[in-house]
Amino acid sequence: MKGVFVIIDGVADEKCKILSDKTPLEVAKTPNLDELARKSMIEHCYPIGEGIAPESSGAVVSLLGYDPNFAPRGPLEAQGVGIKFKKGDLVLRTNFATIDNLQEGNLIDSRAGRTLTTKEARILAKAINEHVHLPYPFEIYSTVQHRGVLVIRGGFSDNISNADPNYENGIVSKPKGKIVFSEPLDDDDDSKLSANLVNSFIRRSFEVLDKHPLNLQRAKKGLFSANFILARDAGNEPIKFKKLEGKWMALGYMPLEKGIAKAAGMEVYDFKYPEMKDIDVYANLYKGLESAIKYSIKMLKKYKDKYDYFYVHLKETDIPGHDNHPLDKVKMIEIIDKKFFSFLKNFIGENRLIVTADHTTSSKLKVHTAAPVPVLIYPREKGKGEESEKRFTEADGMKGKKIMGRKLLEKNLLD
Repeated sequence: MKGVFVIIDGVADEKCKILSDKTPLEVAKTPNLDELARKSMIEHCYPIGEGIAPESSGAVVSLLGYDPNFAPRGPLEAQGVGIKFKKGDLVLRTNFATIDNLQEGNLIDSRAGRTLTTKEARILAKAINEHVHLPYPFEIYSTVQHRGVLVIRGGFSDNISNADPNYENGIVSKPKGKIVFSEPLDDDDDSKLSANLVNSFIRRSFEVLDKHPLNLQRAKKGLFSANFILARDAGNEPIKFKKLEGKWMALGYMPLEKGIAKAAGMEVYDFKYPEMKDIDVYANLYKGLESAIKYSIKMLKKYKDKYDYFYVHLKETDIPGHDNHPLDKVKMIEIIDKKFFSFLKNFIGENRLIVTADHTTSSKLKVHTAAPVPVLIYPREKGKGEESEKRFTEADGMKGKKIMGRKLLEKNLLD
């Protein structure tokens, strides 16, 4: 083994009033990460570029050293869950969401309140596939909870805008509260056709979903109806990156991260993520985080002599930021420190380690922001001074040097 690359999704944050004007990273008790930080350089990084609030897909792709402009999320998520598609097929990432009606178009929740189970989503996807008809063959796939993938088969342009008001061209935008429909981004007839097909799919799906018995039952229980499909980040061909230097293994449990790892030529160490069976979203998240840590450690122990580099992506810390639950983010950071970094600080030895976030998720704003993320680079370079008292926090990161995302691995982890 030569090195480990850890991304703690959305862990960077802004100062929170409920945390006495500190960030979750500043408040969390992290003795193991602090011990590593004392022997490391603490810098700051712009995952894609200054002034850009990145979507997770572009941020992770950039942090791995690739151009995020050529990595649409739709195909990456499809590849992550093993959906087969060909060049020319139109592939988009989807969300089951909640609106009031098509006429008013008020977007009530982009993720159906996070309470939609994977089992429920599969029932709804099946209904769409059976009752929605388009001039071209298509299928919507349920992946995890509210997440899904739409594939329209044929020969289509992917030069269309998102039918999702929260994302514009791979960049997170300020929530608008109103649904939007896809538009062609050029005058090509194929682009116009693609946008029209996506919009027809969305409208016809609403007619199926809004009257579906499952959604009627959810409404009776006081839950958000999963009655609308948001679609974004279209692509029309499989994605394959230039293979990273060395042999890599990645922990995979969410479609996007698995898809990126596969596109980069990594072996994926997969595990079955705990399925949410009731509406206790955070109980499921904590269970998922515990599983992800357990399997990260298992992967590292089992394959340390077979692979050069390991990529560990812990997803759960992003969600409390989107939900304005900074106390839960603190708790998750402390779990990661106690159960993962207590192991990693001894396991890493003289090998290299990078710890960072793919973006800042503001608990105050409930969205990704353009703020830089802290970076821990271990071990400290010789001649760079003695152990410091810096921690892996946003403020201490800003005291260090600026790193652009695409240069992070090349300069600090790879040979």
